[in-house]
Amino acid sequence: MQDFSNEVALNPIALVGTRGTEKMLKRIEKYIGEWRREENPDYIINAKFSRFGTGEAKCMLEESVRGKDLFIVADCFNYSQTYKMYGMEVPMSPDDHFCDIKRIISAASGKAARISVIMPMLYESRQHRRTARESLDCAFMLHELANLGVENIMTFDAHDDRVRNAVPLEGFDNLMPTYQMLKAFMANEKDIDIKNIVVVSPDEGALGRGMYYSSVLGVPLSMFYKRRDYTVVKDGRNPIVAHEYLGDDVNGKDIIIVDDILSSGDSFLHILDKLKAMGARRIFGFFSFGLFCNGFEQVDDYYKRSMFDRIYATNSVYNSDAALSREWFKEVSVVKYIAYYIEAVNINKSIGSMLDPIKKIHALCDKYGIEYSK
Repeated sequence: MQDFSNEVALNPIALVGTRGTEKMLKRIEKYIGEWRREENPDYIINAKFSRFGTGEAKCMLEESVRGKDLFIVADCFNYSQTYKMYGMEVPMSPDDHFCDIKRIISAASGKAARISVIMPMLYESRQHRRTARESLDCAFMLHELANLGVENIMTFDAHDDRVRNAVPLEGFDNLMPTYQMLKAFMANEKDIDIKNIVVVSPDEGALGRGMYYSSVLGVPLSMFYKRRDYTVVKDGRNPIVAHEYLGDDVNGKDIIIVDDILSSGDSFLHILDKLKAMGARRIFGFFSFGLFCNGFEQVDDYYKRSMFDRIYATNSVYNSDAALSREWFKEVSVVKYIAYYIEAVNINKSIGSMLDPIKKIHALCDKYGIEYSK
């Protein structure tokens, strides 16, 4: 357990969350209270989000945030939250959640000492670049937050880390859940032989993530190249016509597929077909965000046919009961990681060790008697 009882914070902490983050806020508060040795920590400020019949909304904070470090925790992808509009029950979209972040900032009325936004999955992160006459949503969103007085933005595994260049004067911390993933993996898959693993990147965009796992564990790295049909646009993107494999022989090997987002799951399932045809033994998926936008039917079918063994995904975004009930789904907690970030920012402590957890990963390997490349 961390001990921050002797540290001096510049300002009191105020935790405010958008709808659907209530349980996460309670756990964050509990961690910080334990580290500060406080029996009854009281950092959470309730925010009420009221809706008019038209769907328009407002936010009201139940306590003052004057002079406090305000940390806004937002899950912009929690589709379980709903509201009434013209008598209809409407699920909250990412746009609705992002508007609630701005409403919290507005309700604070400029009285907070510092404002930080914890957005585990970065809103509009997949619209991070412009290739035609199209909106540049992620950069525009970051500009909006900066103009509203936000000093620090924390996210996990940004789709493209270079989006930080949109706000060069604000803090932008992109944390990777590598240690948390490996900790859950090693605890759950006790018979795993690291020396028999090949890390596979599903495309060139995820290659950097795969390189990190490959380097810290000292195992081979391979990748798939997505061949697209650039003459066709379907659902706003060029459809994939084939996955071409580049890398080591996977016959008889255990595979870890590493990526940031499991959205529809189509690419993941297509890769499973390829890897199994090449003789891969067990296959595990490491995803920072398991969204399952197209449901679970296809994934269930692949699992029943022993095409993969398990999917690991963090709890940084909403995981439905349907996902949590699956035998093949393993939730990886990053809440303590978020709490540590908040604590570090509040006491002005460097988070450099958080960004490079190599020592913790190697200590983890030592704990389980796993050999790795030194």
